[in-house]
Amino acid sequence: MTGYITATQTSPTLTPAVPEPSASVVQAADSLVSADHVTMDYTSRGRRVRALDDVTLSIAPGEAVGLIGESGSGKTTLSRALVGLIQPTRGNVRYRGRDIYSLKAGARHRLLGGDIALIFQDPRSSLNPRLSVGAVIRDPLRVRRIGSRQDHEARVNLLLRDVGLPTELVYRPVRELSGGQLQRVAIARALAVEPSLIIADEPTSALDVSIQAQILNLLNNLKRSRGIALLIVSHDIRAIRFLCDRTAVMNRGEIIESASTDSILDHPENPYTKQLMKAAPRLADKRKFNKDEPR
Repeated sequence: MTGYITATQTSPTLTPAVPEPSASVVQAADSLVSADHVTMDYTSRGRRVRALDDVTLSIAPGEAVGLIGESGSGKTTLSRALVGLIQPTRGNVRYRGRDIYSLKAGARHRLLGGDIALIFQDPRSSLNPRLSVGAVIRDPLRVRRIGSRQDHEARVNLLLRDVGLPTELVYRPVRELSGGQLQRVAIARALAVEPSLIIADEPTSALDVSIQAQILNLLNNLKRSRGIALLIVSHDIRAIRFLCDRTAVMNRGEIIESASTDSILDHPENPYTKQLMKAAPRLADKRKFNKDEPR
């Protein structure tokens, strides 16, 4: 069976993601991207601040990993380190076995730019409002010199259909779109260069509840149909349970617990994780399978 969230007027309901593959297989698989004992220190007002403390995390090809924890726990810092944006103070980040921070910036960009894509929390701030929808989606193809202009037009139309948007929007300015439409455009842009991994930082928090359900269904369908690995950084337990095979919990820059998503959410072992679950009991427990929900 394939699970889909059902949008209601109050809250989307959901069914847990079916682990693909099982946790034991995931641990044994060669990782797509991994952080190995990563520490990140900053200096603020003359004081050292440790944002990440000896963090180890791996994501296998096709796996969806959730990263949860309160604001300031280090989730976004870790995701930025994984995509080559900020170099750790200590430790290694490897992509397909290569230490990305041993490469020069240009080589690192060439290695990661077509294989790892980002979806940001607020599409209104991450997309240029002066550009058309087509130009926004086409831009990664142009920058990486993939295909001809005619190829780009065909690719943009296909991506719009893939994310459930009418192709007539291709000439519409981004500033005229709704929040749900904008996030779909952001996902289409992320898919343009056919990445192996998408990192989504709070992909639904800026959206209305009914639109959240549509976006989560879309990400789940892309994961299943294309085999794209996902790292979902979120406060939303519903999204984590629905999308993720495995979940890691962060607190004060450390990963304090990591296991299959059902195990983490239903039987947490760490006291901090237990408090997180208590803070959102209805969100974590409200589940429903609806095979008739449109994709």
